[in-house]
Amino acid sequence: MKPFVKGDIDGFFAIAMDNLVQLLLLLGLLNGVLGFSAEIVYGRILPGVAVSFLVGNLFYAWQALQLAKKTGRTDICALPYGINTISLIAFVFLVMLPAKQLAIAQGAADPDKVAWHAGLVACFATGIIEFSCAFLAKKIRAVTPRAAMIATLSGVGLAFLTLGFLFQLFALPIIGLPTLGLVFLVCFGKVQFLKGTPGLVIVVVVGTALAWLTGVAPLGKNPLEHTGFYLPYPVLGELFTALKSNNLLPYLSIILPMGLISGLASLQNIESAEAAGDAYAEKPSLIVNGIGTMAAACFGSTFPTSIYIGHPGWKAMGARAGYSTLNGIFVTLICLTGSLSLVAWAIPVEAGIGIFIWIGLVLVVQAFEVTPKRHYMAVAVGMLPGLAAWGSLTAKNTLRSVGFGGSPDKIFSADMLPGFHANNLYLEGGFALEQGFLYTAVILSVIAVYVIDHRFRLASIWSLVAAVFCLAGLMHAYRYTSGDTVVNLPLLNVFNGSLTDGSRGLAQLFPAWQWALGYGVMGAIFFITPWISRKTDRE
Repeated sequence: MKPFVKGDIDGFFAIAMDNLVQLLLLLGLLNGVLGFSAEIVYGRILPGVAVSFLVGNLFYAWQALQLAKKTGRTDICALPYGINTISLIAFVFLVMLPAKQLAIAQGAADPDKVAWHAGLVACFATGIIEFSCAFLAKKIRAVTPRAAMIATLSGVGLAFLTLGFLFQLFALPIIGLPTLGLVFLVCFGKVQFLKGTPGLVIVVVVGTALAWLTGVAPLGKNPLEHTGFYLPYPVLGELFTALKSNNLLPYLSIILPMGLISGLASLQNIESAEAAGDAYAEKPSLIVNGIGTMAAACFGSTFPTSIYIGHPGWKAMGARAGYSTLNGIFVTLICLTGSLSLVAWAIPVEAGIGIFIWIGLVLVVQAFEVTPKRHYMAVAVGMLPGLAAWGSLTAKNTLRSVGFGGSPDKIFSADMLPGFHANNLYLEGGFALEQGFLYTAVILSVIAVYVIDHRFRLASIWSLVAAVFCLAGLMHAYRYTSGDTVVNLPLLNVFNGSLTDGSRGLAQLFPAWQWALGYGVMGAIFFITPWISRKTDRE
C-alpha cells in the first residue's frame, strides 16, 4: 500500500475539519469560560496538543502501512486520532474551572496557573489509565459481545456528534441545508465533481462562502493578534509541582472515570475498525494512545487524546495512511504558529457540520450491518444511554442559560425536581444515566444480548457487575453542585474527610446504592429464570 493515495485527500479534509472544530471549541472554552491568558493558551497548551497529535498520528499511519504489508491489502485505513471531546468538556467545567474558582476564593496570586496545574494532573493521570487499559484489552473484548461495543460507540456518535450539530445546522439553514445537500451528494450519492475536485473541499469552501455572505463570519477583530511561532518544550517542573499539590484527590471523581471511559472508548473504536475490515492489535494501539496523552501533559496540554470515533467513515471516503500523517502535520502547524486564531476568525464551525452528521450516521448503520439480526434490539438498547447523557447535558446547559448556578436563589438541587415532575420529566434519571453512561451502555447491551440468546446466568453475572460499578461510584452516582451535577465517588468522600462518624450512612458511603440494589434484583430475576420459564428452541 502506498503511503499516500487520492482518497487520503478527502479523508484529510474530513478529519482536519473535525479537529478544527475540536480546536475551536477548545479555544472558546479556554478563553471564554476559563479566561486563560494568551501565554497559557498559545504558549503552553496548544504546543502540548501539537506534540500529542504528531506522536499519535504518525504512529497510526505507520501502523496502517505495517498492517497493509502484513496482509497484502491496499485498503487499510489508519485509526483516526485526536482530542477526546468528552474529556475536554469535563476537564474544563469539572476540573479547571472549579480549581480556578477555589484559587480566587483563597486569594491565590495566579488562579490561572492553579487551574492549568489541575488540568495537567488530570491529563497525565488519564494517560496512565489509558496506558494501563492496553494490558486488559483482550480480556475485556473476550467477555464483551461485539453488539455491545459497536452499539455503545454508535450511541455516542448519534448523540454527541450528530444531534448537537443537527440543531446547529437547522439554526442557520442558509448555510446548513446547502452544505448538507452537498454532503448527501458526496457521501451518500458518491458523486464525482468535475476536474476531480475533492467533494469535501467543495463542502467546506461553499459553507465558508455562505457564512461570509450571511454575516456569520468573520469572528473576532484582529485575526493576526496571536500568530507567531511557539516552540513546544517540556513542562516537567510545572507538572511535578502540580502533582505534589492537592490537585489529584479533589478531582479523582473526574479523572478516574474519564480515564477508564477514554480507554474503553478507544477500545470500542478499535472494535469499530475491525468490524470495518481493519484488525489492529489492541495492545500497541492503546499503549501509544496512553503515551500520546502523557506526552500532551508533559508538554503543557490539559486535554487527553484518544483513538477517534469514525474510522468507518474515513475508510468509506477512501482514506488510508496518508490522511493520518497529513492530519498530524496540519494540527501541529496550526498549534505551533498561533494561526488557530486566524482560523477561528475565517472559518465557522457551520461550514462543515454536514460532514459530522454523516460520520455519526455511518456509525449507526455499521452497528446493524456487523451485528446478527437477532441482536438488533441489543444494539438499540446500547444506544440509549449515550442519547440520555446528551439530553441530560443539554438540559443542564439550558438551566444554566436561564440563570441556574449563577445566584444563591437559583442553584442545582433536588428542590428543582418537582417542577419537572409536574411536566412528566424525571430529570434525576438523566443525571443518573449521565454518570458512567459508557459503562451503562455496554452492560445493558451485553445483558440484552445474553437474554436474547437465553444465556440467563451470564446476564445475571453482568447485572451483578453493574451493581458493583454502582457501589464503586462509576455508574449513576451523582451529587449536586451549585451549577451542575457531577460524579460522586465514595473514595473521594473518604479521602477528603466528608464522612464523619455520624454520617456514615448508606447514602454517604454508597451514593448509588439504589441503582446497585436494582441491578442486584435484576440479576436475581435472570438467575432464577431457567427454573420459572419454559424451554424454547434457543435454549
